[in-house]
Amino acid sequence: MSDPVQARSDVPVQPAAGDIERGSVEREPEDRGVGTIGWLIQVLTGASVLVLVTLHMIANHFIVPGGLRDFHDVVAYLRTPIILVLEVAFLIVVTWHGLLGLRAVLFDFGLSSRTERVITRVLTVVGIATVAYGLWLTAVVVGSA
Repeated sequence: MSDPVQARSDVPVQPAAGDIERGSVEREPEDRGVGTIGWLIQVLTGASVLVLVTLHMIANHFIVPGGLRDFHDVVAYLRTPIILVLEVAFLIVVTWHGLLGLRAVLFDFGLSSRTERVITRVLTVVGIATVAYGLWLTAVVVGSA
């Protein structure tokens, strides 16, 4: 006697009514591989964030008497070229990692390809604006006396 719950192999499986709209059905060929690249970038930026946040914490909080710098100490600290490069790299990598993570979470909702492209463009603009603001603010701080 066969199990009535077991699926029959002669009955074709049809996608559920909302699967195509939610994106759970296989996508067009041009979309293949993008998720893998995004995941690899997310892993690389995550590892970079770990290294950069460790350097940031050591340089800004662990070797500084009292654990904090005042404004003049921050200005002097940022005028050191290697520190400036590390802090700018930290800004870029954290922004990229955070926005790529947000993009991945939003894509998990199974949105249409068009909506995913819009989200990618909006987050790209947000990322560029965030980094531009951070660079401008860094320039203002370093330029102040």
